[in-house]
Amino acid sequence: MRTFSSLRGRTVATESGRELGRCHDLRASSGSVDALVVGHGGWFEHFGIGPLRRSNAVAWDSVVRIDGDRIVVRDDVQFS
Repeated sequence: MRTFSSLRGRTVATESGRELGRCHDLRASSGSVDALVVGHGGWFEHFGIGPLRRSNAVAWDSVVRIDGDRIVVRDDVQFS
């Protein structure tokens, strides 16, 4: 089982190594995680500022694995 605090601050990157930013928060509904909130926009969202023009959330379904200090997502990830 992972906790929010164990994910916060980790780098989010695609399988091919493209860094998307750091995980700043999670979005959840009905008791389950829906998305990772990442990057600079995610930092602002974490503090209740936003939403910014560009989306900053990666669907939880896109997470492939968690390796050390990185959260790895599919290469075809779409921001929501």
